[in-house]
Amino acid sequence: MLIPELEGAAGATGDGDVATLRAAVLRAAGELSARASRWIVVGVADSEEVSGGAEADRVIGSESVGTFRGYGVDVRVGFAGSNDAAGFGSGADPLLPLPALIAGWLRGQAAPEAVAECRLISADASADEALTFGRYLRAELDAESEPTAVLVVGDGAATLSLKAPRYLDERAEGVQAEIDRALSAGDRGALAALDTHLLAELEVAGRPAYQVLAGLFAVDPADPKVETLYAAAPFGVAYHVSVWEPVGDVSGVGA
Repeated sequence: MLIPELEGAAGATGDGDVATLRAAVLRAAGELSARASRWIVVGVADSEEVSGGAEADRVIGSESVGTFRGYGVDVRVGFAGSNDAAGFGSGADPLLPLPALIAGWLRGQAAPEAVAECRLISADASADEALTFGRYLRAELDAESEPTAVLVVGDGAATLSLKAPRYLDERAEGVQAEIDRALSAGDRGALAALDTHLLAELEVAGRPAYQVLAGLFAVDPADPKVETLYAAAPFGVAYHVSVWEPVGDVSGVGA
């Protein structure tokens, strides 16, 4: 839905639900770009794609280049430099995890001057591991003088309609509504307390990323200021787009 080239004629038309969602995501990326030219991307990957401790399960560096070729079209994206596909040369990796590809595309569209790297956490990480991941990342960023934006990429429930990728689960609507409420309110405690097993059953693959986000803001004295740009479930899949900012005298961290 986000990448026009992957949607063929429908993507080129760019109207309706798809256009609204895409505009919200690009606006959020633009908000990050206005705050920082360095981005850290947090995403979720299958357990076999990551390894290591809570500090960083897998890091994909700013020199990395990927392609959506595995999804049908050779759309190349990078974490630094030109958004022109030709500018990325011939070494594009078709096996980069999807959160990294999405982040690279967003950077190229909204902030081609930005430099990013991606930190991946395992899909089966526990809540404590995800929160610790976020706290380690925050400590790292607070120790640096350069403003940094954090882009969190995580899937919502994929079980919200009969035509959803994982079919309908009647529990999903209420659970996703609570996730949306917590994300819109900056409710770190609610995100930290998400039910790992239930969300796995409901195919909420972004659960660890949401909890990394809670850990990232855990040291702040108050919940963040949040602007929610989109929260809906076109085609039975939940999408939520928000921009979080720390409240008070805090170093340049935004998400």
